[in-house]
Amino acid sequence: MQKKIPLRTCCVSREKLPKKDLLRIVRTPEGNVEIDLTGKKNGRGAYLKKDLAVLEKAKKSKALDRALEVTITEQVYDEIKNMIAGD
Repeated sequence: MQKKIPLRTCCVSREKLPKKDLLRIVRTPEGNVEIDLTGKKNGRGAYLKKDLAVLEKAKKSKALDRALEVTITEQVYDEIKNMIAGD
């Protein structure tokens, strides 16, 4: 039997994708926003498709800000951009 692939929904494009195709962004209990590579960090998480166009849309629509209930800094967006570009 094939193992079930965990699907998650991108908070911008609303696409259901395998977890490995998405980046998890977490607002930690302390209020920091971090990129979660392990997928296991504590805090409120939101998934973002590994796509620069989706990232731009997230920035414009403030979808990540809403999903994580926090204002996301330019620095965090830059980090995410580098992660996607470096893939």
